[in-house]
Amino acid sequence: MNGYINSVQSFGAVDGPGVRYVIFMQGCPLRCSCCHNPDTWEFSKEQEVTPKDLLSKILRFKSYFGADGGVTVSGGEALMQSEFVTELFTLCKKENVHTCLDTSGCILDENAKNLLSVTDLVLLDIKYTNEEDYRNYVGCSFEDVIKFYDYLEEKNIPTWIRQVIIPTKTDSEENILKLLEITKKHPLCTKKIELLPFRKLCQPKYDNLGLEFPFGNISEPDPEKVKELQKILN
Repeated sequence: MNGYINSVQSFGAVDGPGVRYVIFMQGCPLRCSCCHNPDTWEFSKEQEVTPKDLLSKILRFKSYFGADGGVTVSGGEALMQSEFVTELFTLCKKENVHTCLDTSGCILDENAKNLLSVTDLVLLDIKYTNEEDYRNYVGCSFEDVIKFYDYLEEKNIPTWIRQVIIPTKTDSEENILKLLEITKKHPLCTKKIELLPFRKLCQPKYDNLGLEFPFGNISEPDPEKVKELQKILN
């Protein structure tokens, strides 16, 4: 089976525990207003690979993973190519390589469930805490994401919850308390909650693609504000 990727990062340090080999898949059904990778949206077939091809590249870096590192598949949206990622993760597990899925949780079909059965850790982005914001700024239903989270809880799949702190959108105490309540309903699978500051380093990508960055007029958050919100969760 072939898969289609956008790029790879050999020594990722923020995409799961330890040193990670990070694979950014091509294709995403969402159009998040804060998206950092608009170049991954279209389901193009420019970089076509097989699971074995990727595994051979991953294993070159295995000595750097240590006890905590491994491979992380991100996006785009990896659930768009669940069967391919399942095959890759199955090969990784045979080589004792830790598998991590970075996802929006917008798809929960049988292919996604098969993928989760060979996934050691999920990085789940809960982008907002209400239906209206999901419809306006993401392009999917908040309920779909919660159903995905419920399945992770049911199967007790270790999960890190992540949310980007965007001024005027997600930087209120009220939003963080809602996020906390959501995670409390998933006590078995939830191992960590991370708040990530909104960044605008992606602006050149939008410019090069001739696209408007929807949140280009929003400032990056004050680091101290992010720390204060993280304290609420802790």
